[in-house]
Amino acid sequence: MPGLPLALLLLLLLLLAPPPPPARAAPPGNPPRGLAAAPAEPGRPDATGMGTPAGAAPGGTATGPPKGTGAAPPRSTAAAGPPKGTGAAPPRSTAAAGPPKGTTAGPPQGGGASTSKSTTATATATPPKGAAGGGGSSPGPPERGRLKEGGPGAKAPAPRKKLVRVKVVKKKVVKKKPKAPAKDSAAPQEPQCPPLGLESLRVLDSQLRASSDKRYGLGAHRGRLNIQSGLYDGDFYDGGWCAGQEDTEQWLEVDARRLTNFTGVITQGLNSIWTYDWVTSYKVQVSNDTHTWQPCRNGTEEAVFPGNKDPETPVLNLLPSPVVARYLRINPQTWFQNGTICLRAEVLGCPLPDPNNIYAWQSQPLPTDKLDFRHHNYKEMRKLMKRVNDECPDITRVYSIGKSYLGLKMYVMEISDNPGQHEVGEPEFRYVAGMHGNEVLGRELLLNLMEYLCREFRLGNPRVVQLVTETRIHLLPSMNPDGYETAYKLGSELSGWAMGRWTYEGIDLNHNFADLNTALWDAEDNDLVPHEFPNHYIPIPEYYTFANATVAPETRAVIDWMQRYPFVLSANLHGGELVVTYPFDMTRTYWKAQELTPTADDGVFRWLATVYATSNLAMASEERRLCHYDDFTRFGNIINGANWHTVPGSMNDFSYLHTNCFEITVELSCDKFPHASELPAEWENNRESLLLYMEQVHRGIKGVVRDRDTEQGIANAIISVDGINHDIRTAFDGDYWRLLNPGEYEVTARAEGYEAATQPCHVSYENVPTPCSFHLVRERRQRLRGRLPGGARLPPDLVLRLRRQRLRRLRAHRRAP
Repeated sequence: MPGLPLALLLLLLLLLAPPPPPARAAPPGNPPRGLAAAPAEPGRPDATGMGTPAGAAPGGTATGPPKGTGAAPPRSTAAAGPPKGTGAAPPRSTAAAGPPKGTTAGPPQGGGASTSKSTTATATATPPKGAAGGGGSSPGPPERGRLKEGGPGAKAPAPRKKLVRVKVVKKKVVKKKPKAPAKDSAAPQEPQCPPLGLESLRVLDSQLRASSDKRYGLGAHRGRLNIQSGLYDGDFYDGGWCAGQEDTEQWLEVDARRLTNFTGVITQGLNSIWTYDWVTSYKVQVSNDTHTWQPCRNGTEEAVFPGNKDPETPVLNLLPSPVVARYLRINPQTWFQNGTICLRAEVLGCPLPDPNNIYAWQSQPLPTDKLDFRHHNYKEMRKLMKRVNDECPDITRVYSIGKSYLGLKMYVMEISDNPGQHEVGEPEFRYVAGMHGNEVLGRELLLNLMEYLCREFRLGNPRVVQLVTETRIHLLPSMNPDGYETAYKLGSELSGWAMGRWTYEGIDLNHNFADLNTALWDAEDNDLVPHEFPNHYIPIPEYYTFANATVAPETRAVIDWMQRYPFVLSANLHGGELVVTYPFDMTRTYWKAQELTPTADDGVFRWLATVYATSNLAMASEERRLCHYDDFTRFGNIINGANWHTVPGSMNDFSYLHTNCFEITVELSCDKFPHASELPAEWENNRESLLLYMEQVHRGIKGVVRDRDTEQGIANAIISVDGINHDIRTAFDGDYWRLLNPGEYEVTARAEGYEAATQPCHVSYENVPTPCSFHLVRERRQRLRGRLPGGARLPPDLVLRLRRQRLRRLRAHRRAP
């Protein structure tokens, strides 16, 4: 029998082994249930020998058949000792039980060891000193749990499954650990203290000093973040501060006028189309009296901050620790090797109360309107619009006019007493913001305007109630959502002057509309207007409608929006200046960069621009300074768009020539992306302007053109005003609105198949539209055709007489003065 030599060997080993102490002898039979396995002794390996081959016990004593014998265990017979690093598992519903400390554990006599298939994970028993694994008296390492009695035919253990399970658990733990720092690093931390206001002009010119300057146009007052230079070299107002000398003793100083907790500095290079100048490193010094200056230190050494690598990208450097002082100096150390010391800057700091002054520091009055004054990204904008719609479901409606290139919806908030419905006699108004994604103030103002109109309507504000019930208002806060998201990720001070301005495709939406000006002016030069070429509703050129035309999806969505709704008045909200511009935006002389190019309604446009500019607190302030280099205060803060700079393909010109809508552009602030702390003050500056401009939609005349016989409204009837070479058309219900300044006018209504009708209309100085409706009579030929049975043709002699009569009327009309 193959098991006989194994039994004899085991019996011999047991006889030769020294007897264990009686107090620690293992009880016969199975160990008691519930006895825990002995813990491994610290600093020692497990009971399964280290480096010993499977089936061999430490000390050279084999637990299986001796080497060289012919008794080999069959396939179903396992060696008495488990593989390296494993232990025997207990049977079903049986806890692992290890021998007491100091005892030797071995398999039952005459049987091999095998593990059950339904074993559970248990602790591995480790022998103490003198037990198995340390000497030759032990028959082998202890098994994992209880050993199953059996002969040579016992099944072999399958411990590898346990190893795999243990390793999988370890891998899961390892994968979870690196996720936590990844989430923390993805969330950018913005500086807690806001900018002092060099860019937004809250810091006055008198608060800026410098060690030297090249000339007045490059003085300390020009060292403001994102300030722009003129178009010519040597402009009186240039794009930054430049030191008069090139050494490390030059500085730009900012006076905060009170104790301030300075936290950081942002720098740019010189804005110029002629030279490249920027500072590559600088030091920061602070003082309370301008006599004693303390350097900003990084530990024990004076800190040197890295500067810029190009003129336009803003670089933020946070101080190693905040410093409380009144004055701060930027001391350039190195600069671009082919340039000179030039920079633009912004300083971050929190103002502190003055302990020597018992009076509170005078600051700008905070708005009384409890609105959501912060920057809203795409998701937050949607939430705000939904919240307003939930608060005022009877007067609001949110709809989308299309999608951006990246698939973001272009949402519009409609505010009216009957949202979703065009009412006869009620004009439609729109505000558009965010055409340039980095000019974000208009976006936030429109979101605040939604909240304001909703809440004031619920409170019964008479002005708001009248405006909502008599006007259908549409607010598009983000025309370029892709560009805004790009600028929003960088933040208010680090997005620079142009980051996010264009769409994701790199298209400037303010130059992306169809050029209708050139076609109109060519027709006027050839005396084709208005008999052969229209002076309004000019069709879109065929090339613009091709699939391969460079037209942004945002532009197409806005054009479709214009064609669906009969808008009367609009404003396009921009940023970067303080001025209101009106059409035309494109110069009539194509090669000129600036040229006064008025429209036929120049007087009306000037009035509309003046209404907004004079009611805007920032524009109307006598203490305001130039934003960059143009002084618009000489013209009342309004200017013809083409006389400022030519803009071919602008939305203002397209709106005027392709639809009935009169549209202006409002440049809201010198800072394109103001800090969130400045939004309440900007709302105060623009609240009255936004409301007053919307009320101008009721200025002029309004009416309905109807069929005299059926009283049905006539769509697309042409409304002409004597002396103004620009017509408008009626909406699909036959109603119209014509913006006019106060005065007396001769108004003519004509439609295809109807005889024209003319009547005088008076426009008063009150902001109330003058009713001027028409009942048109069908032409005689049309009346006769309507009377003939079955649509029969007119007799030839009658057709001839009608033609002669029509020719006589045309000749008489031409002879009239």
